[in-house]
Amino acid sequence: MLRSMFQVYVKGSDKAAAFYQKAFDAKLVSEYLNDDGTYAHAELDVYGQILALSESISETPEPGNTMQICLHFGEGKADMVYKIYEVLKDGAQPHDPIGDVGYSKHQFTLVDKFGVYWCVFE
Repeated sequence: MLRSMFQVYVKGSDKAAAFYQKAFDAKLVSEYLNDDGTYAHAELDVYGQILALSESISETPEPGNTMQICLHFGEGKADMVYKIYEVLKDGAQPHDPIGDVGYSKHQFTLVDKFGVYWCVFE
């Protein structure tokens, strides 16, 4: 089977998985634990897409590095954008608060407390 997924490497992957489950109403669909309870690999179902998490071995992750995960929900889904923002903004480095960007009336971008760069819009 061919499939695509978003893969992130974070410190505190066990905490990140719980955080993203709350933000995206995601379900944990696969997990392989390290001895310390963090994830060697975990997969979350995020609105039908897979967000994969693994514990970072780097002591100094580069927040936002060169990749951004974008989720586009379509017109009339502002409530989803606001709900996700309310969770992800906790401890985040905001870039752009929710606002009109021309192609979407409700979009935000930020680097979350785990160093993942997000763009979420209607």
